[in-house]
Amino acid sequence: MILITGGLGFVGTHTTQALLDLGESCVLVQRRELVLPDGLAGPPGQRQRLVTEQADVGDLAALLDIGRRYPVTGIVHLAGSVPWPPGAQPPVTGARAAIGSLLNVLQAACDWQVPRVGLASTIGIYAGVGPDTAPGPLREDVPLPMLAGHVIPAFKKIGELLGGYLAGPTGIEIVNYRISPWGPGGNPMSPFTAMPQLVHAAARGTAPDFSALRSPPYAGDGLDMCYVKDCARAIALLQLAPRLNHRTYNIAAGTVLTNAEVAAAIRALVPDARVELPGGRAPGSGPQLCLDITRLRQDTGYQPAYDTDRAVADYLAWLRVGHDR
Repeated sequence: MILITGGLGFVGTHTTQALLDLGESCVLVQRRELVLPDGLAGPPGQRQRLVTEQADVGDLAALLDIGRRYPVTGIVHLAGSVPWPPGAQPPVTGARAAIGSLLNVLQAACDWQVPRVGLASTIGIYAGVGPDTAPGPLREDVPLPMLAGHVIPAFKKIGELLGGYLAGPTGIEIVNYRISPWGPGGNPMSPFTAMPQLVHAAARGTAPDFSALRSPPYAGDGLDMCYVKDCARAIALLQLAPRLNHRTYNIAAGTVLTNAEVAAAIRALVPDARVELPGGRAPGSGPQLCLDITRLRQDTGYQPAYDTDRAVADYLAWLRVGHDR
């Protein structure tokens, strides 16, 4: 049975479904009220392999109690372990709570003798790696700058370092997932990419609202974005693989996805969608991050199942039946 922290969150929901589809049992741990999303664990056989627990991973006693009641054999840690939202707590208090929640998960793994723990990292840790340092798609072993321009990559770097250290003395496989997901359940007002806003606007027949973005989007802006269902399946494959040859994996599409490509896929389905953007790329924009997924392919057999057209069609269909995210 795999324990998934943040199991009812954006990536957690899809990862749970992917693990269930592969025949695994799951216990979801979520801080907020437990409400199963529509369609999760639909068939009767899957529902019998899914349990939910409301607990805060910052509460070590509550977390350890779950392991006393269920035979946990692996952990996928998708809850933030990041001070979020920024400014919600005093800086030192927030940092202590974030790092403490990660250490609680790893303490639970030690107490339960769990052999493998997966930690959600982010594509954002590559920010600042220029083409002069690493031309072409970025491999997991490229040297990373010690700086981070946002709280999420900052704390994900800390998490990777802590996991790397603790993997040795504990003997636990601590595996980092460098992810870049988008799709159903994600933030409809992303501060990082315009793609969710474009799809949400098309589904509702409105103009997209880009007010949450740091700067106005351009058609040529892009990033290696992995459709969340592909991302979740990759996480599930990494968790269940009999053998892994590495401790860090890029989970991505392996190619840059641009706003223009998403807009074209939307227009093919919603011809009157208001998805026009200025041409080219945003002034002063840096290199577009593209990740090498060779490790993931070799160790799990992973292949992306969603190209842009299929991803946009799936996302639109999800929103059109009444989902808010």
